[in-house]
Amino acid sequence: MKKSTISACIATLFLLSCNNDTKETTRKLPERKAPKNISFTKEDSKDWFDTNKNNSKNLDIAFAVNRVDKENFTKLDSVIIPTDLTGDREFYLPFPFEVSSLDNVDKIIVFSYPAQAFATYEYGILTYTGPTSMGSKIHKTPTGLFFTNWKAEETTSTLNDEWQLKWNFNIENIEGVGFHEYSLPGVPASHSCLRLLEKDAKHLYNWADQWVLADAETVKIKGTPVIVFGSYNFDKPKPWLSLVKNAKSLSIKENEVNTIIKPHLNTILKEQEKRKASQK
Repeated sequence: MKKSTISACIATLFLLSCNNDTKETTRKLPERKAPKNISFTKEDSKDWFDTNKNNSKNLDIAFAVNRVDKENFTKLDSVIIPTDLTGDREFYLPFPFEVSSLDNVDKIIVFSYPAQAFATYEYGILTYTGPTSMGSKIHKTPTGLFFTNWKAEETTSTLNDEWQLKWNFNIENIEGVGFHEYSLPGVPASHSCLRLLEKDAKHLYNWADQWVLADAETVKIKGTPVIVFGSYNFDKPKPWLSLVKNAKSLSIKENEVNTIIKPHLNTILKEQEKRKASQK
């Protein structure tokens, strides 16, 4: 075989190898259905609900946009509704679909206090998002980096034994802060926890990882990283009401998330490596 032919074969094998590597490492965005346009109108809550009560998809989007659950929806005087409800829920919530600083992070949950919304990312790709009701003006939710600790399908609040918390996942053991299913009234109303719709609480409960303890007082492996960021202006109207005038008013840009992630990234990756090493 001629040297030129051998060189060509080696080059071809190299390219094939590179292409295979690319196929293995390329992360594709989930298939999503986008609405034709994103704009919002103000509607009477009872009238709109009566018209759409049998349309689960429309209700799911309306609940998310108004940060409210079914029980509280019609208690609101008015609600904001997308003019085009044909898209998937993530198109109506504020998080970016990709975050480059998270390319090497296998799992993370991000909660926005000002937007009252959360998102999960896997290797920089948005995989799930929904509404939340965080701490009230008196009982604010702490911000910063946390990790999921222990979980329970149902547990009793340490503040009030009448509060039953379903699909609870603790993120701050000393203060008893966690995310769980509970009433979403359309405003931040919790005693510092992060309230979720039932379907969202179940999803995070099954998706996130628990801590691993070396003994009763020592954490060996931390769970899934959780970042809570921003602040909520309790003295102004609900921020999502501004979507009627400007559909992008709540949008969180990728560079904003990158800035929020940056101070915590080394810690997140370090803990991730510990978990991976323990699984080998």
